[in-house]
Amino acid sequence: MSVAKRRQNERTFGTWLDLPDGGRLYSYDVKGRSGWLARYVKQVDADEATVRFYQEVFDGDGRLRDVHEKFPVDLGHRKMMDEES
Repeated sequence: MSVAKRRQNERTFGTWLDLPDGGRLYSYDVKGRSGWLARYVKQVDADEATVRFYQEVFDGDGRLRDVHEKFPVDLGHRKMMDEES
């Protein structure tokens, strides 16, 4: 495990969850002006190598509206709910 990478991820994200396989799930939230929230999530393995990176978008009521997979392959945005629901 890279201690330096782990410390850098801890500083950058501030929040993490230890996973059973020794990896971690890091995240940080960014609040939008219209009340929506974007959560950036980085999953790493036990060596702190990035396994997955994605963005979750929540509406003002806390409902997950959109997921944007960015790594390992940029899959673009995927709507989770119909805009009118």
